[in-house]
Amino acid sequence: MDKKISVAQYGCGKMSKYIMRYIKEKGAEIVAAFDINHNIVGKDIGEITGENPYGIIIKDSKNAEKILSALKPDVCIITTFSLINEVNDIFMICAQNGINAISTCEEAFYPWNSSPQVTTELDKIAKENNCTLCGSGYQDVFWGNLIATIAGATHTINKIKGSSSYNVEDYGIALAKAHGAGLDLETFQQKMAATDNVSEAERNELINKGEFSPSYMWNVNGWLCDKLGLTVKSQIQKCVPCTHEKDIHSNTLNMDIPAGNATGMSAVVVTETEEGINIESECIGKVYAEDEFDKNDWTIFGEPNTQVIINRPSTVELTCATVVNRLPELIKAPAGYITTDKMMTNKYKIKALNEYV
Repeated sequence: MDKKISVAQYGCGKMSKYIMRYIKEKGAEIVAAFDINHNIVGKDIGEITGENPYGIIIKDSKNAEKILSALKPDVCIITTFSLINEVNDIFMICAQNGINAISTCEEAFYPWNSSPQVTTELDKIAKENNCTLCGSGYQDVFWGNLIATIAGATHTINKIKGSSSYNVEDYGIALAKAHGAGLDLETFQQKMAATDNVSEAERNELINKGEFSPSYMWNVNGWLCDKLGLTVKSQIQKCVPCTHEKDIHSNTLNMDIPAGNATGMSAVVVTETEEGINIESECIGKVYAEDEFDKNDWTIFGEPNTQVIINRPSTVELTCATVVNRLPELIKAPAGYITTDKMMTNKYKIKALNEYV
């Protein structure tokens, strides 16, 4: 590709601080930026990244369709919400205008097993307009390709078990609320946990109707099964609240979470496969106490057993770098909704991004 990759940034919160700087430093060009927060709209994106002005002013998201259809950037990066229904509108705008789009939305990582109707429609429109849609981020490497790589060095696998924790303070208010942070336990049970207390038939009905709320590992387990060639026989999830014995202040929620209230949640997803390999994964997202830190811990049980533990990963920066490094593969991928298990494993990009296209 002879010219710089042109990028639109949709969502200018905490994640974009790194993504927009990384884009510039990797030789790509931001041509538009959008947000719904009127305290941010009207600012130069340099104010978000902490640098000199870029000359790109953040526009109100309601104007995104008009601006994107006129600019036709190579890529739109979406860093807003966690569920595919919440990013469906901007994905659809991109698909209808033939703009490749990639999102940090956790469900977007593998939405086929949680929102098949929405994903099928996006796939159809993207194919009609010759562009690619996908989700990526921290899970792409640390919950996905890292595990698949270790599996490639294993003779037999009986079980895969993983756990990852992260501080919801680092990702903005939408994610914190999606984890039930700040809720009393009764409200948590009503809003967060009740949807898991259903039969398999009821869950499948919710999925088919587009009303299922997956935990992050729900989609990760689906991605891993697809990557490893496993056939899902059954899959369940359970969300339980995390609490702390003392009050904890949340800057993101702008409140003190009382002792005993939910600081976030632990979501466990168990997948049984026809091949007899079970995957049990847990993600713990909460407002951290002073002594808590991010951790990624996965074990493949078989011949041989292999465990990989990463303490204190810089989860936000790793998420953002993964997305930016994914841009050439996104552009080169076939048209449609193409999950990253179908793409080349992410590689470090030492040259300008356009030189990889």
